[in-house]
Amino acid sequence: MEAKSFSVWDYVVFSALFVISCGIGIFFAIKERKKATSREFLVGGRQMSFGPVALSLTASFMSAVTVLGTPSEVYRFGASFILFFISYTFVIIFTSELFLPVFYRSGITSTYEYLQLRFNKVVRYAATVIYIVQTILYTGVVVYAPALALNQVTGFDLWGSVFATGIVCTFYCTLGGLKAVVWTDAFQMIVMIVGFLTVLIQGSAHNGGLQNVLEQASNGSRLHIVDFDVDPLRRHTLWTISVGGTFTWLGIYGVNQSTIQRCISCKTEKHAKLALYFNLLGLWIILVCAVFSGLIMYSHFKDCDPWTSGMISAPDQLMPYFVMELFATMPGLPGLFVACAFSGTLSTVAASINALATVTFEDFVKSCFPHLSDKLSTWISKGLCLLFGILCTSMAVAASLLGGVVQAALSIHGMCGGPMLGLFSLGLVFPFVNWKGALGGLITGITLSFWVAIGAFIYPAPDSKTWPLPLSTEQCFQSNVTTAAPPELSNRPTIADTWYSLSYLYYSAVGCLGCIIAGVIISFITGHQRGKDVDPLLIRPVCNLFCFWSKKYKTLCWCGVQHDRGTEQDNLENGGAWKQGAESVLQNGLQQEGLTHVPGYDPKDKSHDNMALEKMTYF
Repeated sequence: MEAKSFSVWDYVVFSALFVISCGIGIFFAIKERKKATSREFLVGGRQMSFGPVALSLTASFMSAVTVLGTPSEVYRFGASFILFFISYTFVIIFTSELFLPVFYRSGITSTYEYLQLRFNKVVRYAATVIYIVQTILYTGVVVYAPALALNQVTGFDLWGSVFATGIVCTFYCTLGGLKAVVWTDAFQMIVMIVGFLTVLIQGSAHNGGLQNVLEQASNGSRLHIVDFDVDPLRRHTLWTISVGGTFTWLGIYGVNQSTIQRCISCKTEKHAKLALYFNLLGLWIILVCAVFSGLIMYSHFKDCDPWTSGMISAPDQLMPYFVMELFATMPGLPGLFVACAFSGTLSTVAASINALATVTFEDFVKSCFPHLSDKLSTWISKGLCLLFGILCTSMAVAASLLGGVVQAALSIHGMCGGPMLGLFSLGLVFPFVNWKGALGGLITGITLSFWVAIGAFIYPAPDSKTWPLPLSTEQCFQSNVTTAAPPELSNRPTIADTWYSLSYLYYSAVGCLGCIIAGVIISFITGHQRGKDVDPLLIRPVCNLFCFWSKKYKTLCWCGVQHDRGTEQDNLENGGAWKQGAESVLQNGLQQEGLTHVPGYDPKDKSHDNMALEKMTYF
């Protein structure tokens, strides 16, 4: 397909995004130059408010994968993608009520510090390495996606735009740290919403109004949203999205360093929870915008599909192709859309770079060199941002081989995020699990999720489970029409039509459940963890929800963890989660680790704050 050209105004609008993003980084580099500590650089001094953090969270995970991929998914497979609002809701509730309180109150900077407090260093380092690999792979996908869009609509060099993205992200992340990332994300979130609204308003008007769009989408079977089929091989049903999607996104939100790092940067736990719940509102808004964009795009191309007719080479090019047709006579608006796509990517890549630098510094550098000066720590943190910026940008080359951006991105998160979710669940929910069970469960979960995902990549699922809804080329020029042939499925092993054909949204569930089951079994075989050796601050007593009627059964389910040593609030108000003189020591692992993390508690606000952390030490 011949690329269409940007006008001068398109370049002006698009360039403004990069200039403002860099400007925010420079602003915070100058403003915070006298607060040159690694804590200020990596977690914003733990004094952020919930507003910008909420916008930052939404922008980071609603990346160009959403801007380009979701409308394409709706165009080809229908509006069932809207059911992700169920997954998002469950994910935010679980994150704010199950995972966040433990991470926030234990005073950690890297989420993997928790694994050392709960288990040992081996488990912590194993999880850190997996997270680093996962994040670099995922970031490669979201760098490649907007570069593809820019290449499609302007003919601008694909790899030139990839490296431009990486350079800008690395620049403002390295200069301004987490505060620059958060405030830049907030700005980019606004750009994303404005870009989507522009497409929605003009697209609806161009196609006869919203009512006509919905009528045509219904005629094309795009509004068949709720499918109760329980077949786990079906790509998108109510169950794959609501159950599998919850596991996938909980691995992204609940235990992901990028999310938790911004939550613990909030001034109080209450602010952190508010950030998550307001972020949920943002997720819903972006989801609705993306789904309606896909429906409008279907209404526009219902009689001449540019994908099957050969006008474009990949489904992920549908949205930029549509935008260039829609705004052909409106200079500046195509540039706004591409800025919208790039906003998602810049926010995601910057958040990933900052999170990677944080876990590497906290889990490796600080452990090996515990007495670094503040100035040296800050420079090392900035150097790590630069290093990971280069690595993430380079990984975009591999992303071109992974197929559709939505499925590729969520598959990566499912393969790695599921086992990680299982690992943290073992620590928070199952107090009897020891470090051997945790490590064995992690290995088992990773093996299972990679097995099914790699098998699915080699042997794609049958057409009946994944083939798109009908697409028409009746009014296309006949010279351009090509026939979309189903992939060849001969010489397939039997397992290819069952295990390898599992919906990609279940990869995370497979890894998570495999990790939990293996971890519990291994812990009982090797000798379970003694409850009295586990600090109750590291466990969420979820059994209280089911045994509220009986103190006896609640105590039994605590597995020896002494949650009844006064209420958690009383303990925190008295300055510690343990009785005086009863210091927590974890004894299962390579070495004994003392727990000294006890954040402050504000009885007036009934929330925990981070001020006490400034005066505490770790190790």
